[in-house]
Amino acid sequence: MDWILNDLAHSVPYVRHVIVLSADGLRIAQYGADPDTADRLAAACAGLQSLAAAVGQEFPDGDGSMRLVVIEVDGGYFYLMSAGVGAYLAVLADEGVDAGLVSHQMRDLIDRIGEHLATPPRNPGVLA
Repeated sequence: MDWILNDLAHSVPYVRHVIVLSADGLRIAQYGADPDTADRLAAACAGLQSLAAAVGQEFPDGDGSMRLVVIEVDGGYFYLMSAGVGAYLAVLADEGVDAGLVSHQMRDLIDRIGEHLATPPRNPGVLA
């Protein structure tokens, strides 16, 4: 799956890292980040999606699910998008990135491979 993430990174100038992760913060695939960085970002994403879901519960007409989180910091932007059942797509980009293009390309990637990104819940009673 890493080559598909490579395509996203090269289609949007200033994209630094692209990571696919499970809802519990485990890295599934990555582009541009070393494994330790990707693991740290994936773990942070688990907390962000949980926080976003808690905030989403405050909207009476919504279902509480997180669709997109964007964080702007000195030096760049971070995007986290729901990518299927139990899966998320994260992008770290430098300043100068086109926010609309990042979001569009993330949605396009999810539309193309969304069903392959789903991570079913773990069953603690079954050993793999």
